[in-house]
Amino acid sequence: MSSRISEITRTTRETDIYVALDVDGSGSAKLDTGLPFFDHMLEQIARHSLIDLEIKAKGDLAVDAHHTVEDVGISFGQAITQAVGEPRGISRYGHAYVPLDEALSRVVTDFSGRPGLEFSVSWPRARVGDFDVDLFHEFFQGFCNHAHVTLHIDSLRGQNTHHVAETIFKAFGRALRMALTLDTRLGGSVPSTKGSLQG
Repeated sequence: MSSRISEITRTTRETDIYVALDVDGSGSAKLDTGLPFFDHMLEQIARHSLIDLEIKAKGDLAVDAHHTVEDVGISFGQAITQAVGEPRGISRYGHAYVPLDEALSRVVTDFSGRPGLEFSVSWPRARVGDFDVDLFHEFFQGFCNHAHVTLHIDSLRGQNTHHVAETIFKAFGRALRMALTLDTRLGGSVPSTKGSLQG
């Protein structure tokens, strides 16, 4: 049974977020953010990282989706940090290229203990349905700040906004899976010459 599990509840005046996950799962997803396209993208993370993921979110969607999307990113980052604990024995680095028809994205991550986001994405359109895709930057920024990771996201090409978003989230999931894989050759040590991944 996996010991890399966590459960987070985060409540503010703007949102009420619940996240439960198992890093060593099978990729199951139970998602309800009130934002169907966002749920579709979160499902890509679960499926391609093999993290079992449950997210329930209630936010001030009458205002807009900003607070909900950002706070889900924050809570997901907190849940990853709690589940991984002291990052001993993890591979630390992860990367993936993912295509979908004409679109291609690259995601590279480092569980360095230092939050940082480089987000190089030009969206062909501003929205998919009624979802503002600019909000995905806020999701990943919130995740980085609270998972304490460095994350580089590059959309290399794409003409369909749905395809671009999906390649980003699939590649993110694959990069997470690689970075969080336990490497038995490390013998439970921290993968850093400093002996620490605390920043």
